Amino acid sequence: MRSLAVLVTAAAVSLTLGTPAAATPAMWKWRAVHSADGMATAWGEVAIHQFGHVVDGKLEDTRGKGCAWAVLRSQDSRDGRWREHGFYNCVPGVGTFRKDYRNTRQVKVRVCRGSAARPTGECSAWKTIVRPGQ
Repeated sequence: MRSLAVLVTAAAVSLTLGTPAAATPAMWKWRAVHSADGMATAWGEVAIHQFGHVVDGKLEDTRGKGCAWAVLRSQDSRDGRWREHGFYNCVPGVGTFRKDYRNTRQVKVRVCRGSAARPTGECSAWKTIVRPGQ
């Protein structure tokens, strides 16, 4: 009887350890956002992890003159303040960016043209990529 109880316990432990509850995080894609002049494009995906969200994106600059900018704007869930973080690509082609957010209520993206110092204009409208409840 004792050996049967040990065997059942060992089988239960091996089943619980063998299959993790959340092996893959939830993930979704956000579609392309174009600058107002159509010379810059950003697209990517958002993953939910244990502490918040990770935004992975690609930023394409289609013209050699100037730079493409992806500006991410996030709202903090603790104090409601908005913060912006920009990524730029000054080489024709596709570049990548990644931003890890914690304690975030929502994240928006907009794509602009600009210089290596800052976005200067030709911006798209803000597009929400993370909403409350996602």
